[in-house]
Amino acid sequence: MKRNLTQRTGKRLSGLKRSWGRRLFVRVGLALALIPVGWMLALVVMRWVDPPFTGVQAQRRVESWFGAGRYQKRYEPVEMRKISVHLRHAVVAAEDGRFPQHFGIDWEELAKVATGKSMRGASTITQQLVKNLFFTTHRNPVRKAVEFGLAPAAEVVLGKERILELYLNSVEWGPGVFGAEAAARYHYKIPASLLSREQAARLAACLPAPRKRRPGAMKEYGGIIMDRMQLVGW
Repeated sequence: MKRNLTQRTGKRLSGLKRSWGRRLFVRVGLALALIPVGWMLALVVMRWVDPPFTGVQAQRRVESWFGAGRYQKRYEPVEMRKISVHLRHAVVAAEDGRFPQHFGIDWEELAKVATGKSMRGASTITQQLVKNLFFTTHRNPVRKAVEFGLAPAAEVVLGKERILELYLNSVEWGPGVFGAEAAARYHYKIPASLLSREQAARLAACLPAPRKRRPGAMKEYGGIIMDRMQLVGW
């Protein structure tokens, strides 16, 4: 009798575990399926609204809790017309020369990187924007895969002008410094609209390592960026 009761109890527990496992699997699956939907909805909203914070900004805030020193975020999104045209051109020339031609992924540059013919990374401004908005600076293959999926979607939803505007307003330009307006005021004590050609080129030269580089030390690379700008008529 006791043996039968034990067997029935064991079967019930086993059934409950299987049922609980199936429900957990379904819920996790639904949650994972909804994440891309959330990203797409966020992109639609950002067609008109500047994000109050980004993934990289959240990362820096969390890092400050475990590191030494005081963290102060400087972040002041402005309209494109309030950003110097020199900075727009310098950033494109430095970070993604084929930005006007590609559709989020620069397959031509990827091919050059794969064959060792390019020393510049193949990550486009659109991919970098997706990373800045939704992820962190930590490298991992999952993030890159998602970037490849979201970058073309961002091109459709946002368009080139808005992508560049969001990028210029959110990219990191120093410790706690995010966006063109904050960068211009932090490094040059002027608004982004007044940046000169050389100042813009030097700021763009900082982007590969924005927490280490300073515009004052970027004379040589800034000159290279100005040469690139001149080659395309900027």
